Amino acid sequence: MTIAQILLSLVIASLSSTSHVSADQIFPAHLVGTFSRNNREPKYTIEFLPEDSPFHPGDNLESMVMLDKQGRRFLCYLPKEEESTSGWTSTLQNISTMLMETDKLMKLKNPDELLQPLNEKCLVRQEGWWSYEFCHLGTVRQLHIEDVTKIVQEFSLGKYDAEATAAFNQKVSNVSTVKERYHSHIYTNGTTCDLTGTPREVEVRFVCAETRAMVTSITELSTCKYALTVQCPTLCKHPLFQLEKPVSHTIHCNLIPLEEDATRNEEVVGESPKDADS
Repeated sequence: MTIAQILLSLVIASLSSTSHVSADQIFPAHLVGTFSRNNREPKYTIEFLPEDSPFHPGDNLESMVMLDKQGRRFLCYLPKEEESTSGWTSTLQNISTMLMETDKLMKLKNPDELLQPLNEKCLVRQEGWWSYEFCHLGTVRQLHIEDVTKIVQEFSLGKYDAEATAAFNQKVSNVSTVKERYHSHIYTNGTTCDLTGTPREVEVRFVCAETRAMVTSITELSTCKYALTVQCPTLCKHPLFQLEKPVSHTIHCNLIPLEEDATRNEEVVGESPKDADS
């Protein structure tokens, strides 16, 4: 579906009897908005430009007139979509690309190797009364700290369990089907839970993030069973953990000057039925 078809379908759905299209009826109710049906599809952003700073369109761009919230008329230019190439040269390029990607995958480090910079490091996150300390391949603790360093209360959420981790990761579903891609470590045999009578456990989820390594969240999945999320920049070196970045297109809209707008209206009004039919 082309951009023009997308816009046309949105216009038809929202307006059935008006001759002008209002931006608020297609896009979010602000001057600049972004819309897309899901993360995999291109995102489209509309930008209304002032008269003294117009967009200069290239050749053969489709356009349509739209109204902003104040009723001002804009001429909006729809960006071109890239057309896929075809032919024997494209096939050869695709095969070459597959070979190169396969070669890269064979040389890639596995997630645990990419997490080695965290070895012998501990990360702490504070959430209200409690602080959570994660030590890579060591322990996860829930602490209440006073006077900066004094530990007043402490619970162990678990110790790193290599066997449980291996078994857990073997059962994980295909990485392409999950919304957020992560690698898990399982920590078991924590402090006994008063409510269940069993040791506390925590699943540590490592995610790709371009910023520094840090604990970003702690969630209690069920009674005394937790999920702790750790972002790690080195994990981004593996393509399976990289976040998908959707393609973004901008629809530029130039304000139609009042004089030009009036001229256009006069031309339409003064057009004879015979001229209109020809």
